[in-house]
This record gives sequence, structure tokens and C-alpha cells, in this order.
Amino acid sequence: MSTRSRLGRRLTRLYAGLALYGASSGLLVEAGLGLEPWNVLHQGLAELTGLTIGVVSIIIGAAVLLLWIPLRQRPGLGTVSNVFVVGLAMDATLALLPDVHGLAVRIPLLVAGVVLNGLATGLYISARFGPGPRDGLMTGLHRRTGRSIRLLRTAIELTVVATGFALGGTVGVGTVLYAVAIGPLAQLFLRMFDAAPAPDRSTPVADGPPPRAILPG
Repeated sequence: MSTRSRLGRRLTRLYAGLALYGASSGLLVEAGLGLEPWNVLHQGLAELTGLTIGVVSIIIGAAVLLLWIPLRQRPGLGTVSNVFVVGLAMDATLALLPDVHGLAVRIPLLVAGVVLNGLATGLYISARFGPGPRDGLMTGLHRRTGRSIRLLRTAIELTVVATGFALGGTVGVGTVLYAVAIGPLAQLFLRMFDAAPAPDRSTPVADGPPPRAILPG
């Protein structure tokens, strides 16, 4: 496979993964049964400011990216794209979805959102264009402090969930389901997509983290 063709496939994975990540997050918002940790914060801030949750996601992503500077983190194409594509895709999905009522619809919507989020994670990470801003913050803190990624991820996500909940973000069974299921789902889909030949290392973009290390965010 030529270098151009290989790069094209990686870019397709990157943007398909980011768009699907935003769309799946929109499904979780519409289900109303609990959001993934950072979107609890985004939703709480959206309630407070009157902005859409997607716009808040973009603003927070950009703010977190600024924190990379003192941590001496190097963003990749995927990092910058993450900031904008996920938020825009989430808002677009919420604009297209009708209001749903009743658990008979909301529960399948929740399950679909979690599964598609895992699929999106596998696509995005396998493209290897750099971590998302939130995960880059976590790995940067890991390098500077020596603390484990697991400890830092737990501390950061507990903080954003508590803050988001205090601001009106939705915490519920969906939040728990996401926390339990997203790791195994992401690993499953990552193995599927990462089974392809390794990307050409001559491409001048930042590689992502090791597949087991983090999820996009």
C-alpha cells in the first residue's frame, strides 16, 4: 500500500472516529440516563451559560489544550481535530434527534450510545494522530508527577463529575454503565481496527499513545 493511501485510511479513521464519538455522546445526552464524566461537566456548564453542550465541549477542550504548554506536551492533528469535531458532531446529532420519552426508547438509546462510543474510540486511537486534549493532560501530569495514569484519570474524572453534577449535569445509571463498559468495548474495537498493517512512520504527524494507555477525550 502506498504512503498516500495509508495516510488516507488513517485520516478516514480519525475523522470518522471523532464524528462518531460526538454523535454517540449526543445519543447519551438524549437518553438522559447519565453521561460520561467530561460531558457531565459540559452539560452542567451548558445549563449555566446557555451555550450548547457541543460549544462548551469545544471551549473546555481548547482550555485543557492550553494546559499542555507547561506540561510540554506536543499535540498532533488528532488532538486539535478532537477539540472541534466532537463538539460539532454532538450538537448536530442533538439537533437532528427528536425528543424521546419513556424508558423503552431511552434505554436502547443509552446502550447504543455506549457501544458506538467504544467503536469510535477504537477508530480514533487506531489512527494514531495524537491523544485528545483531556487524555494528553492526564499523560502529561503522569510524566511530570510520576503518579499512575489510573490514579490521575480517576482523580480528574471524579472532579469533573462532581463539578458537573453540582452545576446540573446528568449523573445516573448511564454514567456507571459507561464507566464499566467503555474500557472493554474500546479494547475490543481497537484490536479490530489495529489489526491492519502499521502506519508509515515517515508521515510527519504526532503518533498517538500506546493503545492500552488511554481513551480519547
